[in-house]
Amino acid sequence: MINLIRKLFIKDYQNVKDEKVRVAHGKVASFFGIFSNLILFIGKMVAGILSASISIIADSINNLSDMGSSVITLVGFKLSSAPADDEHPYGHQRMEYIAGLIVAVIIIFVGGSLFISSIEKIIDYQVTMIPKKVLYISISILSCSILIKLLQAIFNHKMGKIINSVTLKATSKDSLNDCISTSAILIVNVVFLFIQDIPFSLDGVLGILVSLFIVISGVKLIKEAVNPLIGVSTDEAFIKEILSVIQDEPLVLGFHDPVCHMYGPTKCFMTIHVEVDAKLNMMMVHDSIDNLEKQIFEHFGVELTIHMDPIETDNEQTNALRTRVKEVIKGIDTSLSMHDFRVVYGSTHNNLIFDVVRPYKFKLSDAEILRILQNNFKEEEIPHYFVVHFDNQFVKDEDLNKEFEKEE
Repeated sequence: MINLIRKLFIKDYQNVKDEKVRVAHGKVASFFGIFSNLILFIGKMVAGILSASISIIADSINNLSDMGSSVITLVGFKLSSAPADDEHPYGHQRMEYIAGLIVAVIIIFVGGSLFISSIEKIIDYQVTMIPKKVLYISISILSCSILIKLLQAIFNHKMGKIINSVTLKATSKDSLNDCISTSAILIVNVVFLFIQDIPFSLDGVLGILVSLFIVISGVKLIKEAVNPLIGVSTDEAFIKEILSVIQDEPLVLGFHDPVCHMYGPTKCFMTIHVEVDAKLNMMMVHDSIDNLEKQIFEHFGVELTIHMDPIETDNEQTNALRTRVKEVIKGIDTSLSMHDFRVVYGSTHNNLIFDVVRPYKFKLSDAEILRILQNNFKEEEIPHYFVVHFDNQFVKDEDLNKEFEKEE
């Protein structure tokens, strides 16, 4: 059914990497939420008035707030599709995360309100007899409401997964929370069919449990919405696809230091260092690198900037030193990696210049690593000085930070 809706209302619906197609998915999901929540609000309000049930009326107001959340989601997708401008040169896609954050705050607010009203029901509890005819009507409306909310949850979850949308995933969890809270109200009404003279507020007790569940889920959703705004690691599979294309370029001898900045679900800016043979014509190499950047953009939509590192490939002494330093680095810890190695030879000493990538939680300090390196070369006839730059690991997968070398 979801694919049928996508096919009917979204042009080129399978091309989800395209920003316009993504926004179209968000709009379809938002309109579905607005329409279905409006129906739920009207139905539950009627049932609540007929049964004089505060919990059902409160649940209908919750559906009204859900409709408002769908409007916020719609506005968020609309704003996120705005083109880049002078004040926002990287575009507006992060507005989608802000919309998701607003939805999460609304979820917490609704959960907190339900918690307070549930306590009030327990404190001010009075037995009220409800006609069975009204209870049957309420049970029927609540049962249909659960089915519609379950449909909302599945629809938004699948749409959110298709376009990797934090906002739609938050909306899906909100719909699932509503299924649980409405189920609690349904259970109370079913119990009232058989017994209404209960000495405590069963509705209030269930309301407290449900409200705590809603608040906790809202807090988790805030974390999911805030993390992309702060900055998180880019999807490893996505980066590996890009690196495989770079690796296939014949001029590229190695690559290191991939750094990705995501300014939205599809807006990616990336830099990387590639190693090339220093003996080649640099104008020719530069042209090939330009073509590689263009190829990456056309295939992945990534704004890639490649920094060229010319390296010596036929200096036996340099190659021997590189191999030896690598062995020392790996002997310290296999999570460490080295790249961009070069040697400046002198009459009194040699400078060994290179970068080391270290994980954020690595225990040894930079000074301790340098001391180990120096101790391994202290017996040399000509002193070796180490000029080392320590890099942060910007990509999660350690394999992506290791020096890559093509087989001869």
